[in-house]
Amino acid sequence: MTFPTILFAALIAVLYGALYHFARGGSGWRMLLYLGLSVLGFMAGQLLGTWRGWFFLMVGPINLGMGTLGSAAFLGLGDWLNRKEPGRKSSV
Repeated sequence: MTFPTILFAALIAVLYGALYHFARGGSGWRMLLYLGLSVLGFMAGQLLGTWRGWFFLMVGPINLGMGTLGSAAFLGLGDWLNRKEPGRKSSV
């Protein structure tokens, strides 16, 4: 992959993270979490798609379909883990 391709893929992943933050809301730290999770998920989706040979929605060398699925999976899981309240201990 060339450097412009990597920049374009990172831009798409950051856009997904920003849109997710816009939809879910939260603080600035949560936005950084969403951006990081989106980029990691996009990379994981790319690697999984290349490794397994699953190619759909190709934009040049970028596997946009698998990158989008990976980004959505990481964002959903990360948001769920981040919003989980710790269990209370009983005072008895």
